[in-house]
Amino acid sequence: MENTNQNSRADIKIATRVSVMTIIINLIFTVLQFIAGILAQSAAMISSAVHTLSDLLTTFIVIIGVNMAGKNPDEDHQYGHERIECTASIILALILGLTGIGIGWSGISSITSGEFKDKIPGFTGGTIALAVAFATIAVKEWMYWYTRTAAKKINSGALMADAWHHRSDALATAGAFIGILGAMMGFPILDSIASIIICLFIIKAAYDVFTDAIDKMVDKSCDEKTHMEIESIVRAQPGVEDVDWIKTRMFGSKIYVDIEIAVYGKLTLTQAHSIAEDVHDEVEKQFPLVKHCMVHVNPHVEIEDNE
Repeated sequence: MENTNQNSRADIKIATRVSVMTIIINLIFTVLQFIAGILAQSAAMISSAVHTLSDLLTTFIVIIGVNMAGKNPDEDHQYGHERIECTASIILALILGLTGIGIGWSGISSITSGEFKDKIPGFTGGTIALAVAFATIAVKEWMYWYTRTAAKKINSGALMADAWHHRSDALATAGAFIGILGAMMGFPILDSIASIIICLFIIKAAYDVFTDAIDKMVDKSCDEKTHMEIESIVRAQPGVEDVDWIKTRMFGSKIYVDIEIAVYGKLTLTQAHSIAEDVHDEVEKQFPLVKHCMVHVNPHVEIEDNE
């Protein structure tokens, strides 16, 4: 249990460090994008600025979700609080989806109303906006990979959702870049078309985050590769004659494992218990995401018959 608590504290430190960096960067680029959007008369750039501003809210949700999920078990929550992070991920997915819909709706409205025709930036304003857009794309794409790496390291759905917010910002700004460049070349409608395309990418990311969170809320089993690796470790333990079955379930970012092994039937209770303990300890050692492993021992039927 102590190792689990230490891992949780380490996960919280990683998530908090990434989130603080995200807040600082988002504050800077929100201001830059708003200024660039006004100078270039770009709806896509202003939408990107609004999206970046919304990321501040989602990042605070990430911090709260990860910290609450990392709390130790208590009398009312004896299995822990990991599923709170799933709730945070669902909230983030909804915010991300609504942001995408808003960007798409803005593009459609601009096209149907003909408003895009009046959005042709001057050379100076357009150039500044293009420079800001390029810098935003580069930094946001780097933040996506940085946050994604941290999310995979601690298996955090909420942090992964935040990573996708960075990627959606990069996509939104890429669309704004195309739109501004197109407007400067005499094709202002590209700005609105870009907003619609960006909308589809963002909604797809929101859907992926949402379904991953739901899977972890409804005790979905872990992936087949992990399942096979656990079985291989169990079969390799001395005294294990067979593996009758293995069941896994996701509990937030953690995994619960239930195993039934077969051992020689004439072993003493102490000997059988020792084998089960070795299986338990090795599984939790080899798979840090396994929060708890329950091992049940059965007598090996074939050996009993031969005796």
